[in-house]
Amino acid sequence: MATMKDVARLAGVSTSTVSHVINNNRFVSEVIREKVTSAIRELNYAPSALARSLKLNQTRTIGMLLTASSNPFYAEVVRGVERSCYERGYSLILCNTEGDKDRMDRSLETLLQKRVDGLLIMCTESHLPSAEILGRYPSIPSVMMDWAPFEGGSDIIQDNSLLGGEMATQHLISRGYTRIACIAGPQDKTPARLRLEGYQRAMATAELPILPGYLVDGDFEFEGGFNAMQQLLTLEPRPQAVFTSNDAMAVGVYQALYQAGMTIPQDMAVMGYDDIELARYMTPPLSTIHQPKDELGELAIDTLLHRLSSPGASQQLLVLTPELIARASVGER
Repeated sequence: MATMKDVARLAGVSTSTVSHVINNNRFVSEVIREKVTSAIRELNYAPSALARSLKLNQTRTIGMLLTASSNPFYAEVVRGVERSCYERGYSLILCNTEGDKDRMDRSLETLLQKRVDGLLIMCTESHLPSAEILGRYPSIPSVMMDWAPFEGGSDIIQDNSLLGGEMATQHLISRGYTRIACIAGPQDKTPARLRLEGYQRAMATAELPILPGYLVDGDFEFEGGFNAMQQLLTLEPRPQAVFTSNDAMAVGVYQALYQAGMTIPQDMAVMGYDDIELARYMTPPLSTIHQPKDELGELAIDTLLHRLSSPGASQQLLVLTPELIARASVGER
C-alpha cells in the first residue's frame, strides 16, 4: 500500500506539500499540484484516516448508543443525528444495544476504544451506561438523549413530558370529552411517568374523575397499544377518548378500534405523542404532541461540539418544548 512518502518521492516534493494538496489548506502552484495528483493516481494512494486522527488527536467521528425498537420515533431521531453529523463534517457510528446491559457496555467500550470524539446515549433507564467505563475516558464528552436522570458529567437533553401530557389531555377536555382514558408508557421510563402525571394533573384541574380501569400501562410499541385498547373496550362505561402516550401505541389503538368496528373520532377520539411522520398519513390523521426530532439531533451534536471546544464548561440541561398538533382524530363532543 502506497504511503504519503511514496507520493512525495514520485512527485519530487516534500511530504508536507503532498499534505497541503490533499487537505487543500495552503497555496500550492498548479504545476506542483498536478505533479502530486498524478503521483496519487499512479500509485492509487488513499490517505489514512487513522494516521490523520492520530496526528490531529480527533477522528471526526461521533458514536451513538441506542436501544432501538419498532417505534419509528427512534429512526427519525437517528436520521436527524446523522444529518447533523454530515453537515458538520462528522461520521456517525451507531450501536443498537437492544436493551441488553452487557451488549451496551461492550458497545460503549468499543466506541470509546475507537476514540470517537463524542458520544450520544439514548438507552433505557434500567440499563444506564457504566460509570466505570466512562470514567476511563474522561476526555470524551457525552450527551444523554433518553431524558433520563444520570449521575455523571454528561450534558442532558430532556423532553418536557409533564407539560406535553398535560397539553394532550387538555386538548381532549377542551373538545368536550369527559371520560378520558390513558394508555401510559412503561413506568420505569421518566418520560412515560411524566406524561402520565401530566394527564392526571389536567384531569384534576378540570375536576374530571379517572374512572376505574381507565389507566392502562403500555410498552411504547404497536402491540402494546393494540392490547391496551382491547382492554379499555371491555369497560363500562366505555371511554369517549384515549390519550396514548406515544404515537406507536396509537397505531395499535387504531387497529384495535378498526377490528371492533369503531370509527375515529365518532366512537373514540385518539390523542398521541411524538408526531412521528406516519401520524399525518393515518386515517384519520392523528392528533398528537410534536417532539422536534430533527432539532433534537442537531442540538445533541452541537452540544457535543460545544463540549469539545469548551471542555471546562458547566454541565448543561436542555429542555425541548412540546407543541400541540391538532388533526382529525379528535372531534367535538
